[in-house]
Order: sequence, then structure tokens, then C-alpha cells
Amino acid sequence: MKTIGVLTSGGDAPGMNAALRAVVRTGIYNNVRILGIKQGYNGLINGNIEEMNLSSVADIIHRGGTILRTARCEEFATESGIKKAKNVIEIFDIDGLVVLGGDGSFRGAKLLSDNGVPTVGVPCTIDNDMGYTDYTVGFFTAVETVVDAISKIRDTSSSHGRANIVEVMGRRCGDIALYAGFAGGAESIIVPEEGIDIDEVCRKLIQSRNRGKLHSIIALAEGVGNAYEFAKEIEEKTGTETRVTILGHIQRGGVPTAFDRIIASKMGYRAVELLLEGKSGKAIGVKENSIVDMDFEEALSINNEFDSEMYDIAKILSI
Repeated sequence: MKTIGVLTSGGDAPGMNAALRAVVRTGIYNNVRILGIKQGYNGLINGNIEEMNLSSVADIIHRGGTILRTARCEEFATESGIKKAKNVIEIFDIDGLVVLGGDGSFRGAKLLSDNGVPTVGVPCTIDNDMGYTDYTVGFFTAVETVVDAISKIRDTSSSHGRANIVEVMGRRCGDIALYAGFAGGAESIIVPEEGIDIDEVCRKLIQSRNRGKLHSIIALAEGVGNAYEFAKEIEEKTGTETRVTILGHIQRGGVPTAFDRIIASKMGYRAVELLLEGKSGKAIGVKENSIVDMDFEEALSINNEFDSEMYDIAKILSI
């Protein structure tokens, strides 16, 4: 293993740069040349590649986003796309590849592995929707961003006596809404795993108002439904002015938390270690505070398990 390529793919996540830094420095420490592939699989297909050194990753552990940039690449999912990628890998004498990304990125990494390219994946996605690992890189930073937003929204909601629906990212996974709603003291948490009972939301809002509470925060995962329609229905049923705040891509940016920097660095280090051990087709993760790895096929087959106990506790604590 003389040359290892590294790319960041899919949606960016805080901590990607920390993982990238670990890959580069671990490789160099082991006398391995590291090539940075820009703009994900699109850059791999088009040969947008440059060698990285210690200075390339200096002063990036604290930065959000990805210095390699990222892009989605539909062509990579085709037979011709894979062939182009393999040609570039051969031209640049790349012996192994580290992919930093989420579920879709890992499926691409598996394709490369199945086609004879030694490949290892590091889970970087704010959604925390990869069931084989307890946490993904970027998740806790996104949660902190949402909690901070909830605190600010609570201030203005209290001033006006309003309710506010805070819509967060997550698509089919409600972890950001659950964790941020729990930590932010939201009165109601609405996630795709549990569905929505609008009457229960309204009942809690009215009960809170009757005991003198000046605000109501409702954490809503984006995959559940239309936030503005929910707000209209809540306002009609309770008489409480209800506003909507959609946080959007603000959740993907910002300085990664210490936890995200630590797990990203550990997993980036382990990714290089696995390739040097001659292993391929591996997804790296965190289980019970330890760094683990398993085959892509097994990792991708494990569904994310929603923390129903935490959800129930949140309901009790928000009465």
C-alpha cells in the first residue's frame, strides 16, 4: 500500500475535515502517499486529484464543511462511471481509497470494493441514520446548532406569547429532532418513527398556557409533514399564534464539537490502518465508545433503531 486516495461525498458534515486530517497524517506517518480527490466521486471520475502533505491539513480540525469539497454524482452509479473511476485509480497508482460520507457514499464505496478497489468508509452525516454505528460524524454538532437555535427562538417566543415549530433535518430519521428537542426542552417532538398526534400537541400547548407558560417549542423532523400546515392547524385549534422556523442548511455548518472531532480522528486513523492491514470493503463505526468495523454489505443492511425510550422520557419531562 504505497498510495491512498481520500474523498468526501454526499452532504457535508462538521468533522469531515478532522477525519480527513487523520487520514492524511496517519498515511504520511506510515510513509504512504495521500491523494486528495476533490468533489467526491465526480472528482474521481474526472481525475480532480492532488497530492496532500502535512501542511494541506494544518489548522482544519476545527473547521466545518470539507476542504476537498463534495458533490453528488449520478454517473458513478452506472457501469460506465465505475469503469472511468477505475481507470483514474489505475492512472494515479491508487492502491486504496478512504470514503468519508453517508449511506449513499458507502454504497458507492461498496461498488468500488466489489470491483477490486480496496476501500474503507468513515460515516460522516448529520442525520445519524446509519444503523450499524451508534453515532455518525457531524451528528452532535448539528444537535448543538439546533439546541442553540431553540434557545434563541424561546426568547422571542416568550416575548410575544407564541408557539414555534422548529423544523430540523433528518428525512427518514428523527434523531436530530429527538436529541435537540430533548436537550432544548421542547414541549413536543414530532418524528417519522412515531408519527404525529396533532391533538396531543395542542393539548400540551393549552395546558402549558393555562399554567402561565409564555412559549411553546415544537421540534419537527422534516420528513413528517408540512410545518406551515401544522402551524395553521395548531393555531386554529388552540388560538395561540404559531410561527415556523426552518433551520435548513445552517445545521450542516459550524465548528465541530469536541466529540465529533475525536470520533472523526479515531475513525480516520483506523481507516488507514485497515488498508495497511490489507483489509477492504469495511465500514468503520462507534459501538459502546469503541471504534469498530464491519463489511459494507452487513453495515448497509442494518436499519437505524430509534430510541423510543428517550422519546418516552421526553414526553414525560415535557408535561
